[in-house]
Amino acid sequence: MHSTSELHPDAVVIGVDFGTLSGRAAVVRVSDGAELGCGTYEYPHGVLDRMLPDGSTPLGHDWALQVPADYIGVLKTAVPEALRASGIEPTRVVGLATDFTACTMVPTTAEGTPLCELPEFASNPHAYVKLWRHHAAQPQATRINELARARGEEWLGRYGGQISSEWEFAKALQMLEEAPDVYAAMDRWVEAADWIVWQLTGNYLRNACTAGYKGNFQDGAYPCESFLAALNPGFACFVADKLDQQIAPLGARAGGLSVQAAAWTGLPPGISVAVGNVDAHVTAPAAQAVEPGQMVAIMGTSTCHVMNSTRRRNVPGMCGVVDGGIVPDLFGYEAGQSGVGDIFAWFLRTSVPASYSDAARVRGQSLHEYLTELSAGQTIGGHGLVALDWHSGNRSVLGDHDLSGLVVGQTLSTAPEDTYRALLEATAFGTRRIIEAFNDSDVPVTELVIAGGLLKNRLLMQIYADVTNLPLSVIDSQQGPALGSAIHAAVAAGAYPDVRRAARAMGRVRRDAFRPIAANVVAYNELYADYLLLHDYFGLDGADLMHRLKARRRKAIQDVRA
Repeated sequence: MHSTSELHPDAVVIGVDFGTLSGRAAVVRVSDGAELGCGTYEYPHGVLDRMLPDGSTPLGHDWALQVPADYIGVLKTAVPEALRASGIEPTRVVGLATDFTACTMVPTTAEGTPLCELPEFASNPHAYVKLWRHHAAQPQATRINELARARGEEWLGRYGGQISSEWEFAKALQMLEEAPDVYAAMDRWVEAADWIVWQLTGNYLRNACTAGYKGNFQDGAYPCESFLAALNPGFACFVADKLDQQIAPLGARAGGLSVQAAAWTGLPPGISVAVGNVDAHVTAPAAQAVEPGQMVAIMGTSTCHVMNSTRRRNVPGMCGVVDGGIVPDLFGYEAGQSGVGDIFAWFLRTSVPASYSDAARVRGQSLHEYLTELSAGQTIGGHGLVALDWHSGNRSVLGDHDLSGLVVGQTLSTAPEDTYRALLEATAFGTRRIIEAFNDSDVPVTELVIAGGLLKNRLLMQIYADVTNLPLSVIDSQQGPALGSAIHAAVAAGAYPDVRRAARAMGRVRRDAFRPIAANVVAYNELYADYLLLHDYFGLDGADLMHRLKARRRKAIQDVRA
């Protein structure tokens, strides 16, 4: 193993973050985490949620697919661009690591070729990458949960009592039942986080993070064959035939960069490539938030909440607790909100009159900035609204993607800035509900650390501090996940003995950047009580109402597309 003193003082690593719409690469100095250059590549196909690239194959409601060739484009474009921006010679690069959205699944051949690249499956939606926000497997997820509860499966408690439609088993079962020919042709059901490392090194390893959080791998085993057979007889051998693979710890070396991948990236062949990881989980070391009690909220299109603890507890609605799921020797927890930035973007796209866009343009502001300024002067509760942040369903604590968004209190005098602020507040209430679930389960949250693009909105950050009554620290990096991946690259290259020590040297954070304001905390406690009233009714007792509405919409869309 190298130490930082044995490496060249200007040795660097590269972190590559594969997001929902683009991939970003960052060149990072090993000694202190300085970010020296970055590059970005927008996925040409983006998210496929209406039609396949052939332009003639429609997709059903709640589908979200991607094209794996777009990911290779990141390696070919963003990595060389980051190197050029840094001015660093490729020979100074000692390692590379990647992170991915999860659960994002790629069906492949035994050699790793995505099935959508085979001519016979180019027009079959099930042959494409199922993005994390593909929620069309909810019926399968519901059956998995019901059967696990009926059988008393111990692993279910490790996921807050229910698994998500976003995860590996639900998506695979949907494929088996809706496209058995694709399922039969699939040799490997691969997390994109592991697939990209497979392309970089030629080695296929499963990473401990996605295996634990998204693949139901607990206490050294997946759900048993008899459980899978009870779901569907054809699913009995799913683990043995299509999923099982060696699982490697985070920060480990997956292999050396292959000659082919070296040609794609412009990097030296043979440099260390770290085991794959997840965008949210790598961000914790980047924000120096790897100690117990430090919850990191990675806020973007959605929000993922991750934190470590010395104790393992079953927290209602958590997305999982995994031994070593974030850093070794601690239990890593995950929770999340399926829609946050997506909700704000939807509102601007669909519900704001052109006059507001014109006014923002005159002021040299974005529409987000303009609405934020208008709503910032309001007294708390002055808009007379309370909203539920379920426009993309509820990931935690209810785990129900058939729930939907709601705004209560609108009148003919309600203005766009009123609803906009109510939506900002709703996402903060959703985070508070998650924090309370952890606190009530003997997994105390002592600090909230914010990462992701939304931390630039100061009003939103102050709302989160006031609603949660916690000090907010913020990551001091423009590329949190890419920095986190770079930290893992440094560990895999031998520059540091473990991720926690690498995080101390390379991570970046501004502690207590926002503090709760006492009067605001009191006012938000009252509004949060109203949020909880709606949360518990529409999420529990009255959930069937939202389910019926979603079912009618799904049927109408299917009828039109048929």
